[in-house]
Amino acid sequence: MTPLIKFIPQGTTFDFIGKRAIGLLLSGLLLLASVASLGVQGLSFGIDFAGGILIEARTTEQANVADIRSRLGALNLGEVGVTTFGDEGRDVAIRIGIQEGGDEAQAVALDRVREALGEGVDYRRVEVVGPKVGDELVRDGALAVGLSLLAIAVYIWFRFEWQFAIGGLLALVHDIIVTLGLFSVFQLDFDLTTVAALLTIAGYSINDTVVAYDRVRENLRRYKKMDLPELINRSLNEVLSRTMLTSGTTLLAVLALFIFGGEVLRGFSLALIWGIVIGTYSSIFMALPTLLYLDLRRDEEEEEGKAEDGAAVEKP
Repeated sequence: MTPLIKFIPQGTTFDFIGKRAIGLLLSGLLLLASVASLGVQGLSFGIDFAGGILIEARTTEQANVADIRSRLGALNLGEVGVTTFGDEGRDVAIRIGIQEGGDEAQAVALDRVREALGEGVDYRRVEVVGPKVGDELVRDGALAVGLSLLAIAVYIWFRFEWQFAIGGLLALVHDIIVTLGLFSVFQLDFDLTTVAALLTIAGYSINDTVVAYDRVRENLRRYKKMDLPELINRSLNEVLSRTMLTSGTTLLAVLALFIFGGEVLRGFSLALIWGIVIGTYSSIFMALPTLLYLDLRRDEEEEEGKAEDGAAVEKP
């Protein structure tokens, strides 16, 4: 039965492979900008990694940021950041740098902040992270991302062939570096929720890539004489409707999370929005075109190659 609605018309033949040079150039520019920003500015680590005190509080009336900043500045606690969020202007996020003296010093600083803010303040979230814990979280977060990428590459290698594994890994590394670059360029807070977003982006991106890879593998068996660029282009067009619908519906859900999820989930949802866009892009313009440069061969070509090698060995 013919579906009533077709998001992408059947028989669409977008020339993705023909535009691969433009896609690779854009990826190169994004990677260059990301690496340059990471090298010059680095990441703006949140409380989870840098250590310190994070307080999210709600005042009875609209918050006076200047007054709060003045009162906390008089405590001589070092760098203090005060920002408001929410529609009513009553929610305040307070960030205080790490205090010398270990956990006891952090607890004392927190008590002094509570005293300076006075009565009538509803504390919605309070986090205190020491410098040692922050360093451990940085190391563990980097290890988690690295091991996840390696495990994904091994899985693709096991399910497909080594050429697919390399293409998928390159696309994943591209997505992670460009997402880190986004946070570096705009100096957005990078915390544990962002690490969770990076792992989610890796899973989402490789899901798109595996679907396209599976169609390439099917078409390699179906079209024995078709040129590889044409075959990959055909495979991309065949899964294009599925890719756009999946990306679009996921993006709508994440946009709702970004708008209504509050300050706590703002960085997480922003990373996911960017990751969905860049992950879809890398699957089309990186993971699949990479197969053209890695000597991907059909099963029958491999068998002919083995037969020729065997005949050469038998010659006197």
